[in-house]
Amino acid sequence: MQKLVLASNNAGKLKEFQALLAPLNFQVIPQGELGIPSAAEPHHTFIENALAKARHASAASGLPALADDSGICAHALNGKPGVLSARYAGEPANDVANNKKLILDLSQAADHGAHYVCALVFVNSVNDPEPLIVQTRWYGQIVAQAKGSNGFGYDAHFFLPDLGVTAAQLEPAQKNLISHRGQALRELISQLQSRSNRA
Repeated sequence: MQKLVLASNNAGKLKEFQALLAPLNFQVIPQGELGIPSAAEPHHTFIENALAKARHASAASGLPALADDSGICAHALNGKPGVLSARYAGEPANDVANNKKLILDLSQAADHGAHYVCALVFVNSVNDPEPLIVQTRWYGQIVAQAKGSNGFGYDAHFFLPDLGVTAAQLEPAQKNLISHRGQALRELISQLQSRSNRA
């Protein structure tokens, strides 16, 4: 089994990545288990932050690294919370406070449309000249009433009109099929397999 360091200590993300990468024989290790501190995320785009996190984790561990930077973008708020999604309501990071602020900020808006974004970056090493980069989106609407107990982040308020449920009402396996992170990881896996076949 190949070891892969995940440049995150988010328990929800770790669970999703472990489930999605298990068939490829990857042992996903969160950076915290290796004593690696979180990287700075000073950039304005998901891709730049994900690349910084992947290189940081690979440099500290000597292992291939996978990083994601993800968040939610509300259309009426010009893409906010965006890269600040995890700390939208300030420090310390708190899902309840973040959701409360987003709903308040959208309360006067006619458009409650939003989309999750996931940028994934895989590096073989800190100086990998060809990092694999994927960015995907998952569209829905922000609703004031929380529904569902699965998921994390904004999932309980992220309503999927086509399914009539929030992301937090989906079973984990179903969410992994359609979510921004599931889409991104499947695309990344395809790139990893393609790279392996060319080697």
